[in-house]
This record gives sequence, structure tokens and C-alpha cells, in this order.
Amino acid sequence: MVRQINETFLKACRGERTDYVPAWYMRQAGRSQPEYRKIKEKYSLFEITHQPELCAYVTKLPVDQYNVDAAILYKDIMSPLPSIGVDVEIKSGIGPVIDNPIRSLQDVEKLGEIHPEEDVSYVLDTIRLLTTEMLDVPLIGFSGAPFTLASYMIEGGPSRNYHKTKAFMYAEPKAWFALMDKLADMTITYLKAQINAGAKAIQIFDSWVGTVSVTDYRLYIKPAMERIFTELRPMNVPLIMHGVGASHLANEWHDLPLDVVGLDWRLPIEEARARGIQKAVQGNLDPSILLAPWNVIETHVKAILDEGMKQPGYVFNLGHGVFPEVNPETLKQMTAFIHDYSREQLAK
Repeated sequence: MVRQINETFLKACRGERTDYVPAWYMRQAGRSQPEYRKIKEKYSLFEITHQPELCAYVTKLPVDQYNVDAAILYKDIMSPLPSIGVDVEIKSGIGPVIDNPIRSLQDVEKLGEIHPEEDVSYVLDTIRLLTTEMLDVPLIGFSGAPFTLASYMIEGGPSRNYHKTKAFMYAEPKAWFALMDKLADMTITYLKAQINAGAKAIQIFDSWVGTVSVTDYRLYIKPAMERIFTELRPMNVPLIMHGVGASHLANEWHDLPLDVVGLDWRLPIEEARARGIQKAVQGNLDPSILLAPWNVIETHVKAILDEGMKQPGYVFNLGHGVFPEVNPETLKQMTAFIHDYSREQLAK
């Protein structure tokens, strides 16, 4: 039996009028929550995501605590990579580390295909559990974008400058495009499986794509993104694109067959609209502001809401993820303010 859900978030993603501005926060599940920290004392991220009941509990926690209008599946963008033959380990204090980095076309050709029901059944089971038994708000499924996944696969882990990735892109174009195709195929199959399992919206995170120029994005990355969103379009769920430090690419994303352009704090909503972005937008409070006194937070949130509400199709979010030092009570208070203030303004 499918549960009745609050569709305010989905309506906003589709550019429809809503009674209030919906809100959810990237990395809302985990990190700053005491309940999550207690779980992490016993289980690793890998262990949590491989236990559907536990993973569903972590995913649902912020919905219960903050009253947000959407849940985002708790997992890592690295989750599908072992399925295609990438040895990845999440190391505490470092992040994803890959012992067999991509160095040649031969390395790319060795990569396999993902079979979601076999390879990531735990992800799909978590989605089914959440959407059939636990949530009364939409669940957002997600994936890393090919460029960001490729950057980990080529660098062997996190990087500050992505020199190896960009050098590979420039020096080995045949291998690069083969890698983009492999990762696009994996992303399409993986996200279709999430939607079929019950995800009501999809967000693709291109966390590190801000490092490339518009010209390079159009040539080396956009064709794969165009194919991913084109393939997902018939699934009839809102499609969201987000990256950090990538304001110069916002119009490139707007050109893709997606529904929502995610903005970080570097690009004001009014400026994005003035640049021709007429699709729904999501964002874009600087998460650092969450450590300021409440009156400062309220001032910034109100200013962002006033810009966002000027036309339908706005979802409040942060410009990047919640970090561990944020007080959960702040997020709860902020959500209530977003709902109350926007409801009052939109009723005028």
C-alpha cells in the first residue's frame, strides 16, 4: 500500500504554486544529529547503508525532527561504484579512497555494468521500506554525476585541484569519453532502479564540476549529462541538478532536460533569474550562517525567501550540506520560520 504524501516539494519542483515554500537540507540526515553520532559509534557508513531498517531510520530522522518537506536517501555517492569494479573505501577523516585509479583506456574498458537488484539491493530495499511504510513526504533518490565520480576514480581520492582528472580529460580524450559513457550508463540504470523502487524525485550531485570552465563543460561533460536526463525524463519525477562553486555553469544546467537548478550561495536567486534561469530553483543559504545568532540567520533566510517567492518554482535549501557543528535545534527553528513566513507572504 502506497502512503499518502505531502506533495508541496514536488509541486514546487514542477513550478506550480504552493501555499508555502518547501524546505529540505542537503546532508540533513546524519552528521549533526546526536542520534546519528550514537549510531556511528557502533556502525560505519558502509554498515549503516547496508542495513535497510537502520538506513531508513537515519533517513527519516530529520523529517521527524525538523519537519522538512522531503527526505533524501542516506547513502554515499560512491555506493554504486563497487558494482562496476571500483575498489572504494570510505576512510574516516579522508573520504573515499580508491586503490585502483583509472590511468588508461584499458582501465576504463575493464569497468563492468551495474545490476541494481543484485548489486545494490540494500539501497532499493531501503527506498521500498521508506516509501511504503515510513514517510509522509517525498523521498529524493540521488547519484553522483559522471565528472565527480570520475574525479575520485582518477585522483584515487579527494583532491584540492583535480589536476590529474583534468590532465586525463585533455590528454586522453578517447578514454575520457569512454569513461563518461560508462558512468552515464551506470547512473541511468542506478537512478531508474531508485525511481522504480519508490523515489519521488532525483538529485544529481556534481560536487566538483565547478573546477571546469564553461567551454570544457560543454565539450567534455555536458553530452553525458544530456543523455542521463533525457533517459530519466520519461520516468516522470522531478529532476534536480546541484554542484558547489559552479555558478558559471547554472545556465548550462538550465539547458538540460531537468526541472530544478540547484544554486549555491555564490549566485543570488534574483541574479540567476536575470541570467535567464526560468525553471524551478533550489537553494541557497550559505551553511556557515547556521552558526550565527538566530537574528542573523532569520535576516538571511528572509532575504532569500523574498527573492525565491517572486515566482512559483522555489525550494529552500542550503547552498551545500549541513556540517557537524550545526545545532539540530537551529534547523528545526529555521524550517518553522520558512514555513510560517512564506505562508504569510504567499497568502497576501
